[in-house]
Amino acid sequence: MNGVSSKLKLSFSMFVFGTIGIFVKYISFPSSVICMFRGFIGAFFLLLIFLIKKQKISFGVIKKNALLLLISGASLGFNWVLLFESYKYTSVATATLCYYMAPIIVIAFSPFLFKERITTKKAFCVVMSLAGMVLVTDIFSQSLLSSQITGVALGLSSALIYALLIVCNKKLVSISVYERTIIQLFVCGTVMLVYSFFTKDISGIIPTVRSILLMAFVCIFHTGLTYLLFFGSMEKLSAQTIAVISYIDPAVAVVVSALVLKENITIGGIIGAVLIIGSAVLS
Repeated sequence: MNGVSSKLKLSFSMFVFGTIGIFVKYISFPSSVICMFRGFIGAFFLLLIFLIKKQKISFGVIKKNALLLLISGASLGFNWVLLFESYKYTSVATATLCYYMAPIIVIAFSPFLFKERITTKKAFCVVMSLAGMVLVTDIFSQSLLSSQITGVALGLSSALIYALLIVCNKKLVSISVYERTIIQLFVCGTVMLVYSFFTKDISGIIPTVRSILLMAFVCIFHTGLTYLLFFGSMEKLSAQTIAVISYIDPAVAVVVSALVLKENITIGGIIGAVLIIGSAVLS
């Protein structure tokens, strides 16, 4: 039952992640500032739950995993920044699908990093998902604009960092879900604070009521609650299973992009979305 429960948790978290583009598109803050608030508020939210449950922080375990926690926390921040920047240059669907090259990267290296065997079915599902991504992004089109190319490049860069995040989380040992997520989010917020200080004119930011409300929702729901489920599900699942189920996120992003944000989607894009969802279900 633990395996089934973990798959359900991961599937739900991927569904929620797929909707984040709706909110980020309408937040009038720089991407790094959004990520900074996500990190700090998400960490505070989970720490509050941790204390309410009267759990104690295992400082010894945290120290043992310190390097991986620092790397994964920083990776989380830059992963978000690149993805959110990609939204500005291309559609949510295209950005998210490029971002989800990360599971392909993880599967390719899982035999070396985790000693996991790539089964025929998993390989077939990955090929289906990759074919779906190509159709949705239309990356071989002759009419691609330079801005779209920039968006694709940012999405793929985010994918590389996301792959590193998955690897780090698989290698963490003897640390609870709450502790790892709190530390990673706090590190993420700290790194993004420093990054924003040196790259953005924070004093010139004028917050609106809408942006503040959307930011709060993204920080608590999309970050605190959902990342808790996301990281917690990894403990009982193989890297390859995580990779394939992760495609629920881009499938939802495609639907959100077309129905909510009214971004253009072609027949090929619809077929691609079906391939992505089909691969997740088959796996």
